[in-house]
Amino acid sequence: MNPEIIALISFVAVTTYTPGPNNISAASMGVLYGYKRTLPYMLGMVSGFFMMLTLSGLVSGFLLEKIPAFEVILRIAGALYILWLAWHTLQATYAFDEEEETKPLGFIQGFLLQVLNVKVIVYGLTLYGTFLAGKIPSLPVLVLSALAFATVGFTSVSLWTLFGAGIRRYLNRPKVRLVVNVALALLLVYTAVDISGVLKLLK
Repeated sequence: MNPEIIALISFVAVTTYTPGPNNISAASMGVLYGYKRTLPYMLGMVSGFFMMLTLSGLVSGFLLEKIPAFEVILRIAGALYILWLAWHTLQATYAFDEEEETKPLGFIQGFLLQVLNVKVIVYGLTLYGTFLAGKIPSLPVLVLSALAFATVGFTSVSLWTLFGAGIRRYLNRPKVRLVVNVALALLLVYTAVDISGVLKLLK
């Protein structure tokens, strides 16, 4: 197999299936509401992901190269939004009575997570500015490629949501619930800190 293709597959697999804002929040939603009720949130994430990949392919690094301040704004906004998700996760009670259950996050929230996630933009710019540079001959090909990568992203959030739904029945135990809430919230906090760029400043 072509080394360039191997590098591309490795990059996409690692960045898509490892823990991040999309996967951790999907697992949290799966715990809270199950796969079916989380589906609108996942579709919002995938739609936003597709849009951001398409835009990244079109601009091909222009925003980050020509307007560096734009990245800082996105990092701050994205980090704040992910911290809000962490707080939402930490307070989860997992009350399964339909009358008491809180309303799940929906399409718009999932979509916004992509727009405010600087990692998605960096991912798209890296993908199209490095791995696929000069290999996208037209807009239809760009759209099809973005759709393919978004589909891969959907399989990832689906797996994480199913994982969350699978452990849901154990969360009537307070200690288990606390451990899950704290673990998911901390992963989101770490992601927010990472996105904000604070870790790089500390190194």
